[in-house]
Amino acid sequence: MHESTNQTDCLIIGGGIMGLTLASLIKELDSSIKIDLYEKLHDIGLESSEALNNAGTGHAGYCELNYTPMGKDGKMNIQKALEINSKYEITLQYWSYLSRKYKSFDPKKFIQRTPHISLVFGDQHIDFLKKRYLLLKKHHLFKSIKFSHNRKEISQWANLTMIGRNPHQKVAATIVKEGTDIDFGAATKALLSTLKNKKDFQIHLNQEILTIKEVKSNLWEVSVKNNISGDIKKTFAKFIFIGAGGHAIRLLQKTGIHEQKGYAGFPVSGQWLVCSNKKIVRQHNAKVYGMAPEGSPPMSVPHLDLRIINGKKTLLFGPYAGFTFKFLKTGSYLDLIKSLKLKNFFPMIYVLAHNWKLFNYLIRESFQSKHSRMDLLKNFYPEAKEKDWSIKIAGQRVQIIKPSSSITGKLEFGTEVLVSKNKKLAALLGASPGASVAVDSMIKVIEQCFSERLLESRFKNKMKELIPSYGQDLITNRRLLEKIRLSSHKTLGIKD
Repeated sequence: MHESTNQTDCLIIGGGIMGLTLASLIKELDSSIKIDLYEKLHDIGLESSEALNNAGTGHAGYCELNYTPMGKDGKMNIQKALEINSKYEITLQYWSYLSRKYKSFDPKKFIQRTPHISLVFGDQHIDFLKKRYLLLKKHHLFKSIKFSHNRKEISQWANLTMIGRNPHQKVAATIVKEGTDIDFGAATKALLSTLKNKKDFQIHLNQEILTIKEVKSNLWEVSVKNNISGDIKKTFAKFIFIGAGGHAIRLLQKTGIHEQKGYAGFPVSGQWLVCSNKKIVRQHNAKVYGMAPEGSPPMSVPHLDLRIINGKKTLLFGPYAGFTFKFLKTGSYLDLIKSLKLKNFFPMIYVLAHNWKLFNYLIRESFQSKHSRMDLLKNFYPEAKEKDWSIKIAGQRVQIIKPSSSITGKLEFGTEVLVSKNKKLAALLGASPGASVAVDSMIKVIEQCFSERLLESRFKNKMKELIPSYGQDLITNRRLLEKIRLSSHKTLGIKD
């Protein structure tokens, strides 16, 4: 066993869409910053960023009904849909910049124009969808959204959903034609293509983080094991970002920082039904989302989902959520047990006790037969046949259990950037919407951890070059949104 040392300005843990986005942004802002990125697996983008592991792609708030919840007072709140959509536009702006600068960053390899459809059944859900449509249509972010309860028109949007359907069943749908499908695994590799020849950037594969501790002189000491050779080396870093998906909780616990105490993870597994009949796949050209089953987590909103993976059309349905003890698809069944600490034990128990219906739902889903899963699919595609579909394992999601006190906690279904008090370490926790808002999330890391640099006019001006809308609000600025959207959609080849 050999031991060596290294020193870097910025150490990034995790080779997914988040880690590569942060590395790319930092290098574009200041090429002199030395970055070392460590990935446990043999290649980048293989966990949550990989196409089949991603619960939803092209998240933009266009069709995800859980982003516009109805309050007990009967009023609908569309704020989350607006926020996610505006953050998604930030991602598109940055990708547009990269595609203009680098020939290797080819958007055709990972983003395709794909309509986003919401499909519902019955009077109650149709009323919900109509109310959602009327509210969103008034806003410039969603001005192109269309509503229909005409079966012939819906059939033109998503043919499979209407074939063989009971003629007496009431249906309605909305569509946003300039939605997208994104292969985030391919997008991660495209980001790496812009970095791999840059000076002072190095990627380390098959590397497992053993320890992370703060040492004198404002440095972090990180022990890293090479999973091929068994060699261990120490790396000293001025700043650390943990973007390791579900494993982020375990890595944060290694740091010992005060801010992570009491945090825990609630793992959720997933499975897809994947269509093997090419004739059926060719008939479907959209993402069709429905209402989530009562008691289910947001990541399990069912959808009949067109994906373009490695240039080939793939038709998925799901994901079917379940309970697991693993924090990563390639993780261990001991992950959850090992994450239990004195500080997070009682918040974890509190959350389980107060979310028993959810826990029970996940357990039941885990043992659901393929025949039962086909029944749910037939709500979307009435003529689906079991022989045309196979079950594939999706990725792991670890939802945040956030401490409210020493003995209580709250289950969170979004993402959160957690930053140490001295701003020398940051981590991304949580799941959906995740990947589609990666650029906005990583800009928040830069704003909090490189705040002094943002005071420099050169650094700030460069940020505005990368993100033309930086410092402005796309939710309130209609003219800016229209200008930005026209430019980025044209550059990326998704213009209507």
